[in-house]
Amino acid sequence: MPSATRSYWLIVLPALLMLVALYLVPLANVLVISVTDPRPGLGNYGLLFTSSSVQKALLTTLRIAAITTLLALLLGYLVAYAMRAASTQKQRLMLFCVLLPFWISVLVRSFAWIALLGTQGPVNAFLVGSGLIAEPLALVRNETGVLIGMVHVMLPYAILTLYANMRGIDAGLVAAARSLGASRLQAFRMVFLPLTRPGLIGAGTLVFILSLGFYVTPALLGGGKVLMIAEYVAVQINDTLRWGLGTMLAATLMIAVLGALWALSRVVDVKRLFGA
Repeated sequence: MPSATRSYWLIVLPALLMLVALYLVPLANVLVISVTDPRPGLGNYGLLFTSSSVQKALLTTLRIAAITTLLALLLGYLVAYAMRAASTQKQRLMLFCVLLPFWISVLVRSFAWIALLGTQGPVNAFLVGSGLIAEPLALVRNETGVLIGMVHVMLPYAILTLYANMRGIDAGLVAAARSLGASRLQAFRMVFLPLTRPGLIGAGTLVFILSLGFYVTPALLGGGKVLMIAEYVAVQINDTLRWGLGTMLAATLMIAVLGALWALSRVVDVKRLFGA
């Protein structure tokens, strides 16, 4: 073996062993438990088609993840576009505001939304005080609160991905379209928007995958009434001790994510999409 190759493997081997020990072995254990507990076979996976509670959790997760992705893309596109058009100083300030939530715990942000959106919170107090509503709205411990909290958490991911994509677009292309007689709307729709399609795909994929496995925000803002897959898995393992069902759902979620990435790779270059 050449000395260069030997040196390469000596450098990589510790990280590779750590990856196997801390990630691949526990992951394999999850897959094994999903087909051996409480008895060997695919009985746990059969619950995907026969258990109404499992199907409800899956559909709830897919629905909330899809709506969160759409809202995050819409709001994130507007913010990223405004950042691209702003001056350098304003861009730095806006980027700081986008990055600021990463420095605050998701748990803290979730409790903050509970305080803001509660029946005695400032949002309801303002709406009642201004005469827009007669009674406080139920904005937490339901799907509405979960969506608000999840969009808030996922929005920075969408903004940063879209902003990175928009910064790479040559501003002269839009100017050229305008010089050829296109209106602002036409130049945006026919030139700028198609060029941001990779950013939209990347941001949508990232937000959707993260939303599928999100736990803290749905558990707190849902108040136990909005049961997504991650919380359902926690209930099965911690409360009912149905390890087979819990690990089956975890494995199903992992397979779904890998399948989504594989399907995406058939359409676009995933490595290039995420900057690899």
